[in-house]
Amino acid sequence: SKHPDPFHTLREVEILDAKIREKLCFLDKVEPHATIAEIKNLFTKTHPQWYPARQSLRLDPKGKSLKDEDVLQKLPVGTTATLYFRDLGAQISWVTVFLTEYAGPLFIYLLFYFRVPFIYGHKYDFTSSRHTVVHLACICHSFHYVKRLLETLFVHRFSHGTMPLRNIFKNCTYYWGFAAWMAYYINHPLYTPPTYGAQQVKLALAIFVICQLGNFSIHMALRDLRPAGSKTRKIPYPTKNPFTWLFLLVSCPNYTYEVGSWIGFAIMTQCLPVALFSLVGFTQMTIWAKGKHRSYLKEFRDYPPLRMPIIPFLL
Repeated sequence: SKHPDPFHTLREVEILDAKIREKLCFLDKVEPHATIAEIKNLFTKTHPQWYPARQSLRLDPKGKSLKDEDVLQKLPVGTTATLYFRDLGAQISWVTVFLTEYAGPLFIYLLFYFRVPFIYGHKYDFTSSRHTVVHLACICHSFHYVKRLLETLFVHRFSHGTMPLRNIFKNCTYYWGFAAWMAYYINHPLYTPPTYGAQQVKLALAIFVICQLGNFSIHMALRDLRPAGSKTRKIPYPTKNPFTWLFLLVSCPNYTYEVGSWIGFAIMTQCLPVALFSLVGFTQMTIWAKGKHRSYLKEFRDYPPLRMPIIPFLL
């Protein structure tokens, strides 16, 4: 008689609660080449309240989450695998998150721009500013968020499908709050245009437009790097598009350009809340860029040594 193929022995999987070690689920007759994603789907059948995106499965209660594409027989487990489950909480798709985050500021800013009632006092209802810069600022702000919405729908490829629902409240408070604060001052009947007049506005507009084009170019280059449906990661390099040449010096030029756009907008409007928004955004994007930079260095031994995370030569 032929010996059974050891790689085809059906496995047993028990799933325990990572906090209290209580047995939640026992799966027998699991194919050895089943992926973690498939095990999550089987777990959902017995516990429908925990849909796959909410589940974190790990080999050690305090260890790292296993990836969806990990295969059972390649994990360091015997014929009975013990996995530990943690609930990640309610999840929401990234697309929904971004649409909510970005549609808010677009709409809120316009309420102030059109001076809808109950904002500036009755006599200013639906009046219009006499300063050109105010109308230009509205066009720039609206353009920026329309661009972000369209990129979310048509350009970005998300490596993670979802994020925790609680994050959306934090993110919306940030984006919507700053949009209202900036818009209140820029569209205020008593707003004064920048100190150096038209020259300052023109310079600032040039910075804003160049950085928006740059940001879009980087997003397109990153999209082309990752084929649809794949999770493969490659080192991004400059392309024929001159805006992508910043890749020679920084790991995350999309953030460099994004911060540049807001600096341009701050110079254009000469408005303190805009400058603060730029500073907070820069701080957050620096943290993200450093993380991304670190993961590039860890993953690719031939990573270009000249690159910095966000500011060429400095940071």
